[in-house]
Amino acid sequence: MGFFQKRAAQDPPHPRREPRLAGPLTPEALGQVFENCVDYSRRSIAVGGNEAMRLELIFIAGMVRMERVSDYVLRPLAQDAALGELGEAVAWEKMRSGALYSLSVSEVTTLDKAVGDLVDGNCLLIFPGKERALSFNVGTEEKRSIGEPEDEVAVKGPKDSFVENLRTNTSLVRRHLKAPELRITEQVVGRQSLTPVDILWLEGIADPDTVKTLQRRMEDIDIDALLATGNLEEYIVDDLDTAFPLVQSTQRPDRFCYGLCQGRVGVLMEGIPLGYLAPGVIGDFLRAPEDRAENWMVATALTALRWVCLLLTLFLPGLYVAMVSFHPEMIPARLALSIMAARRDVPFSALFETLLLLAAFEVLQEAGLRLPQSIGQTVSILGGLVVGSAAVEAKLISPAVLVVVAIAGIAGYTMPSQDLAGALRLWRFFAAALSGLAGLFGLAAGAALLVGHLAGLESFGVPYLTPFTNAEPILRQPLTADKLRPAHLNSENRRKQR
Repeated sequence: MGFFQKRAAQDPPHPRREPRLAGPLTPEALGQVFENCVDYSRRSIAVGGNEAMRLELIFIAGMVRMERVSDYVLRPLAQDAALGELGEAVAWEKMRSGALYSLSVSEVTTLDKAVGDLVDGNCLLIFPGKERALSFNVGTEEKRSIGEPEDEVAVKGPKDSFVENLRTNTSLVRRHLKAPELRITEQVVGRQSLTPVDILWLEGIADPDTVKTLQRRMEDIDIDALLATGNLEEYIVDDLDTAFPLVQSTQRPDRFCYGLCQGRVGVLMEGIPLGYLAPGVIGDFLRAPEDRAENWMVATALTALRWVCLLLTLFLPGLYVAMVSFHPEMIPARLALSIMAARRDVPFSALFETLLLLAAFEVLQEAGLRLPQSIGQTVSILGGLVVGSAAVEAKLISPAVLVVVAIAGIAGYTMPSQDLAGALRLWRFFAAALSGLAGLFGLAAGAALLVGHLAGLESFGVPYLTPFTNAEPILRQPLTADKLRPAHLNSENRRKQR
């Protein structure tokens, strides 16, 4: 148990009231629940024009599609005179069995369920004095249209991406994977947000233990609102005391479906245009979606390049600090003289100017992300060209450290996963600081600490350093030779092609 879990165990209890809303199911009780809510709507209707038989129609404006309420519910009730001549019990059964033009109808007998249906976009029909209601699915389907993924550029693959609507996302998965073995279960998480979360897997391929573990962790989530990605990720991962991602996220349905075919378990959440795949190991975060669309030799070279860039972004600033401060004999003589001449008038140590420039790099990146796109690009150009050049000319930093930090920063941008890139940026500061304290010995110690930290991580029981721990292929193979699913996923059916 980590530090934060121990502290949470000492916090006061979080009482849960079941049922959430108690009391009779009546229009008056619903009115009290939605008191001071301007979007709460209630209308009295005479069935078939018979004033002796009236119904209460209740819905929340904005959550229902008005034309559906008018065409599917109000029009049949108003025009069917025969329905108004029946008794209440017979009319109720007729409406429940199809007298109204709604694809989905259910009978509700509790106030708690009725309120939940109203918030989900249903409308309710209630006979006065009867503590039951008919719930019709007439919800609006307003959502952002399906477009191209913004964070994962699709060069040769499909151009669709996940959106904020959960049912749209599951339909995208169904369109890519038409196998009847696809299983989708749903849980509602968040006491106030009541957010639906779906777990997806392929029966007969995914590891049943991983499915059960994910379902159990999802059931154990007891928070007020599930509105952001971190609200979900931090509750389902194995370890919180790490900056490295333990579940893989993607905007692309094709990549999500490929993960399901490999034997992973997926998670989709209402309101978040991302899909999650578990387990996630370090090798997964260095593979781009386009690797399987490229020639295998090109994809292999690009994957190897990403591993080299990972080492560069982690250790190049620290290596520079160690060589300049402790081991100048490692630098070729002419290069060493050039670096020393450039640093002659710089008032700071190599460690300080490296950490200062790394911090400035992070500030510029954060400013570019948070500002509007046009202004963000201006800030990046202003900071990189004007301020950087001015700092070199003013002898505040040396040109060599500017080049080193720029190379390390650009190498970090080659990471397919920005979650992994963020973790590498944190450890880059740590490695540079250790190099400034103990030279190459400090850099080696930092590398050893990093490897030890990664070796202690697991994602749903799978070692994080896979594929190094079980001798699985690191680079891309020809598709004709890639016949088995990864061994670390414990798939029930490892063979995926003849």
